[in-house]
Amino acid sequence: MRRAAHFYETFQPSHYDLYLDINRETKTISGKTSIIGEAKQANIAVHQKYMKIESVEANNQAVPFKMDDPAEAVRITLPKAGDVKLTITYTAPLTDTMMGIYPSYYEVDGVKKQIIGTQFETTAARQAFPSVDEPEAKATFDLAIKFDEHPGETVISNMPEVRKENGVHYFDTTVRMSTYLIAFAFGELQSKQTETKSGVKIGVFATKAHKPNELDFALDIAKRSIEFYEDFYQTPYPLPHSWQLALPDFSAGAMENWGLVTYREALLTIDPDNTSLETKQRVATVIAHELAHQWFGDLVTMKWWDDLWLNESFANMMEYVAVDALQPDWHIWETFQTLEVPMALQRDATDGVQSVHVEVEDPAEIDSIFDSAIVYAKGARMLVMVRALIGDDALRAGLKAYFEAHKFGNAAGADLWAALGQAAHLDVGKIMQSWLEQPGYPVVTAGVVDGKLTLSQKQFFIGAGKDVGRQWQIPLNSNYDAAPQIFADEQVTLGDYAQLRQDSGEPFRVNVGNNSHFIVQYDQTLLTDLLDHLDQLNAIDQRQLLQDLRLLAEGRQTAYANIVPLLPRFAESYSAIVVNALYRVANDLKQFVTPDSADEAQLKAFFNQLSAGQFSRLGWTPKENETIDDQLTRPYVLSMALYAKNDAAVAQGHDLFTDNKDDLLQLPADVRMFVLQNEVKNFGNSALFEQLLTAYKQTTDSSYKADILAALTSTPDEAFIGKIVDQFENADTIKPQDLRSWFRGVLNNHVGEQAAWDWLRNEWSWLQKTVGGDMEFTTYITVIAGIFRTAKRLEEFKAFFEPKLPTPGLTREIKMDTSVIASRVDLIQAEQQAVNDAVAKAVK
Repeated sequence: MRRAAHFYETFQPSHYDLYLDINRETKTISGKTSIIGEAKQANIAVHQKYMKIESVEANNQAVPFKMDDPAEAVRITLPKAGDVKLTITYTAPLTDTMMGIYPSYYEVDGVKKQIIGTQFETTAARQAFPSVDEPEAKATFDLAIKFDEHPGETVISNMPEVRKENGVHYFDTTVRMSTYLIAFAFGELQSKQTETKSGVKIGVFATKAHKPNELDFALDIAKRSIEFYEDFYQTPYPLPHSWQLALPDFSAGAMENWGLVTYREALLTIDPDNTSLETKQRVATVIAHELAHQWFGDLVTMKWWDDLWLNESFANMMEYVAVDALQPDWHIWETFQTLEVPMALQRDATDGVQSVHVEVEDPAEIDSIFDSAIVYAKGARMLVMVRALIGDDALRAGLKAYFEAHKFGNAAGADLWAALGQAAHLDVGKIMQSWLEQPGYPVVTAGVVDGKLTLSQKQFFIGAGKDVGRQWQIPLNSNYDAAPQIFADEQVTLGDYAQLRQDSGEPFRVNVGNNSHFIVQYDQTLLTDLLDHLDQLNAIDQRQLLQDLRLLAEGRQTAYANIVPLLPRFAESYSAIVVNALYRVANDLKQFVTPDSADEAQLKAFFNQLSAGQFSRLGWTPKENETIDDQLTRPYVLSMALYAKNDAAVAQGHDLFTDNKDDLLQLPADVRMFVLQNEVKNFGNSALFEQLLTAYKQTTDSSYKADILAALTSTPDEAFIGKIVDQFENADTIKPQDLRSWFRGVLNNHVGEQAAWDWLRNEWSWLQKTVGGDMEFTTYITVIAGIFRTAKRLEEFKAFFEPKLPTPGLTREIKMDTSVIASRVDLIQAEQQAVNDAVAKAVK
């Protein structure tokens, strides 16, 4: 890919004075931006998008300028190169795309209100003020905001407010930072504040639609996270405050704006008295992720978006490091195994997937590289490998040196590897290059060949894949000393198997701890040995066995029918991560049955067999002194038992609903979704549908909203499906930020699949206009690919999306998802009968 010229090469800002006058009533921004910088030549450009520029001055003299909307630029001709002060006067619209400066809508006591917030990553700062909107173009900023203010409103930004004059709020000068990290918000906000040991002010802000105690959990996690990072990074937090703000409308999950982190309400505000442990863990890890960025991404920023992983992969690993330190009783690294690892392994096995480090220039393509499975999950796993290799002492020393060398500036991947390698006395860059620059990952085959224990590596694919001979430097983490620390060859022989087995006294394993990004295919000798000693394996080892067998079945290197008889061995596990893996494999078996068929009846009987014992043990509601594993296991067990139509589970769920029908919010949050789903599926009627839809519109409790969404979209009634789809474009019922979840819920319901698919095809232009600027837009396509499984749907998918292949930002996703559906269709056609026979045989 030819690198495009970056605006920073010809004009390098050092300081901005930003004046913004925002009128909510007319949805307009009137702005004046002054930029002090150095012009490397007389012809320069700065970014703008959707702006009407009234004048451009250089050193107080009007200069010629030309709008270049396709390049999102204004091109300026200066009298000469050198130091210059540009002053640009302009107007711009407030949009409802959740990008740039935009309104968020909410209600308090039936009264509609709005607050103004920002989202500038990746390239939307240029919608708010003219700028060199590139990560490397760091500068300091003075921000002044005027708005149609009324009493009782609060305005916050990256830095503290220093004065207010004539209705204008002036904020302190920022440290040197990138444009995409500027943030501000104003409206009727409530807050709770505290202070860290080192004197950093911590605050959580939300609308007054929330109860004050919904801010408490986030405040505690934010305070302790900042304190943890100051210690771990051995580098002080460099700003006076760290504000966390919940926005009612927000396209991403959260955004690490320096000093003013913004979040979806669901990922910041929670009811401390009735929230599931899983939700608390998710909120805590999101906060820890964003605050990890305050150093890794904000203090030191990637030079260009191709090194996005430097920001995101590292923050994704550090969220687990931090939460593990803050809440050791949660065993949060087990959550890493159930969330990040399978997501990375599944997507990274599709040919055509991006590498962690990826060349990118076009703004639409920049948004599309925010692939949560690769840049976040795989990248985090890559860094977990590094951490396991070098240890925390070297990691911390390397990071301290990295921050010291690059603070308030920019860095590239090589800079991080150099700092860590120097601290660890190891060529980290050489080892990690194969993981950073190559897409995909290897399957390591371990077998006994002519009596010798032999390992080989080869790229693993799910579906069609072109093998181009990629090899990786694999940290093997074996339990046998004969195995090398780093496996970099195509094949290696470790020695006489019988002797090695006798000397070790335990079955041979690699990737112990499941920290390295590869899967293992054991031959029958080694696999049988492992299964015969299952009780000697810890929870992660047992989970890994199921995880790798499932992926090998997806990649047609073993058969699902071979895995079916193994599942009962894991069914009574007291480990949530083992039951999660069992649940994932069992759910995969649903793709081989037709709804309401005899095969599905057999599968339901098998689900009942797998879950009945655990349901008897755990039931619907928490027991006294139960373990965290029990709390996390119950949802999987309930899901299996309800799919199986377990009589006791259905009846008890109905009783729970009946006992709480007048205040469903008070149902235990851990099981509320299953109670509501059970009621909708088995006892649904119009009154219940309207009750839940009304509750969805009225509640401010995000987890309750998610529970209602899951319940309503599971309805077996086509008329109710029609009513849901009719609300897809009604923002008063379904906010655009939540539409993808509603769409997925209906699409994943065999009664609603056709209606959802028809809606998307008919309303694509509306969808593109409404959320097309959102970096998660492409995931609508991903969602479809995760559900479609017939040759007919594959042809319909191709007919609709192949004409869109030239669309910037969509190309890779369409190609990959076509492959994903095609491989599933082939798998089902090849193995359906064998799988259903295996299920029938397994049912007692």
